[in-house]
This record gives sequence, structure tokens and C-alpha cells, in this order.
Amino acid sequence: MKSLISPTHWWRTLKREWLIYHLGLPEFRFMFDAPPPNEWVSLDCETTGLDVNHDEIISIGAVRIVGNRIMTSERLELLVRPERGVSADSVRIHRLRERDVAQGLPIDEAMKQLMRFIGSRPLVGYYLEFDVAMLNRAIWPLLGQGLPQPKIEVSAMYYDHKFRQMLPYEQQTNPNIDLRFATLMSDLNLPVREAHDALNDAVMAAMAFIKLRQLRT
Repeated sequence: MKSLISPTHWWRTLKREWLIYHLGLPEFRFMFDAPPPNEWVSLDCETTGLDVNHDEIISIGAVRIVGNRIMTSERLELLVRPERGVSADSVRIHRLRERDVAQGLPIDEAMKQLMRFIGSRPLVGYYLEFDVAMLNRAIWPLLGQGLPQPKIEVSAMYYDHKFRQMLPYEQQTNPNIDLRFATLMSDLNLPVREAHDALNDAVMAAMAFIKLRQLRT
């Protein structure tokens, strides 16, 4: 008896094979492999600003998560040399001066190191959409496509957690939830590291991810 393959599974397999076939650098096809079980990568980027189309990445922090453990010994910290200068406004936020990033990696080399570190693991982050958009802008010239891994948004997990705690009438009448990172960390009773440091932010997002997964079970 022939096994039935769902249209969704068929479409996902076809899309995966199409993306691999058109991959600009075939040595990165491992990103399409099945991820190691119960592993993720939490990441964060510091940038020269918040304009996805014009600003640049200047530092990347990433850390592996295995089960309920943050593997800080298996972390990635990269400084990236921007093509343009670093504004005084952005220095006040992340404290990285132009001379600090002058010896950073070229963006292409930074992206290759990051992709090797991530492998096929799903990505975790706080407002991850912005970071992934910045990364994909840099990765697209190399691969002809962006990062294929699943993405898990910590603020969405926190929203779902708080929404489940509401009474039904609250869910209908006032479902507004404070999603600021400081609020999230305080409410989850998690230790806070110095903010606007890429690795610190990645580690804090990893802590929140693990706690929220535990609260969901």
C-alpha cells in the first residue's frame, strides 16, 4: 500500500530542494539539514541604527542552547567593520566607537562564521525580525537567499504566556501586554545583564526562552 504524502509536506520538500539547488555557496547547504534535537541558537546584533535598508551591523552575539542549558562556553562574539562611519547617537547606545570596530571582520567573513556557528538550529531572539532582516541583507549577496532556519520570537512567547493568564473577559476587553524587555525579564524573575551588548542580549533572550518553555509545560 502506498504511503500518502500530504500536500504541505510535498510542498516543503520541493521548496527545500529548490532553495538548495539555487544556493549561492553550496558549502552552506548544511543549514537545510534536520536540526540537532532540542538545540537552538539565540542571537543578537548591534547596528549603526534602525534603518534596515541603510544601517549596518557592527557586532554579533550568539550562544547555543541545548535543552535547558545555555552553552556560554560555545558562544560567538564578532565585531564587524562597517563600510560607513559610526554615528555619535549609536555610540551612546552600544558604546562601540569607530576605532573599536575598525579592526572588525569584513561583513562577508562575519556572515560565514555566523552561518557555520548556527548550522541548522532554529534561531531565538527578542524582536528577532529586525536582526534577521539585517543579517539577510548581508547574506543575500552570498547565498542568493536569506537564513532558512525556523525563527522563534521571545516576545511572542511572552505575550502568549501572559494572555493565557488572563481571565476570558480580560482577553476580550484589554489584551494589551507590556512587551518591553526589561518588563519581561523582571516578570520572569531572571537576572539582567548590561544591555545593548550583543552577547549579553543573546544570553538574556536565551534565559527568557528557556523559562517560557518551562512555563508552557
